[in-house]
Amino acid sequence: MMTGRFITLEGGEGAGKSTQIRLLAQALAARGLEVVTTREPGGGSDGAAAIRSLLVAGDTPWQRLTEALLHNAARHENVEALVRPAIARGAWVLCDRYVDSTVAYQGYAMGVDRRILTDLHRLSTGGLMPDLTLVLDLPVAAGLARAGTRPGAEDRYERMGTAFHERLRQGFLDIAADDPARCVVIDATANIETVQARLLDAVLARLPPAKGSA
Repeated sequence: MMTGRFITLEGGEGAGKSTQIRLLAQALAARGLEVVTTREPGGGSDGAAAIRSLLVAGDTPWQRLTEALLHNAARHENVEALVRPAIARGAWVLCDRYVDSTVAYQGYAMGVDRRILTDLHRLSTGGLMPDLTLVLDLPVAAGLARAGTRPGAEDRYERMGTAFHERLRQGFLDIAADDPARCVVIDATANIETVQARLLDAVLARLPPAKGSA
């Protein structure tokens, strides 16, 4: 029986997660794996997608805890509707953002007590954690410059100040340093092909596919 896996990609604005998760999914599928991709907030259900529009495209001045609660509500939808069923049938699930983003954005950058965020994660997901987390890291100025070229209106977090994004970056690095068994930091300043090679190497080193699937 194939073993399902749960891999998350994390990082600040403009880190390239959307591109890299697509390329990583293609590389793993080419090795005979069933790969499911999703994102947070907004994956798993129409309800989660509605929450995403509130969080990333609007101008509502949420209370910090309210924002954390909304992220966890969307996460609950994604985990129960998509992530758990896919893992249970043996798929490899790749998720663009997960709990570490909530800890970094709402905790490190916005100041919500991280113990509260841990409790909310247990409540919304039963404590489900990734098998592997890939943190795409690059300087704040470079990330915001990249993000500024993206089309669309999902720029609420991008419009927050540089100090916010510096705290955010440090949050991701601290999270990775505190959990090296789960997290790998990837230098995202290189070109797309180099970053993709680093990501795939990290995945295959940490989570080698079972025989017959490669």
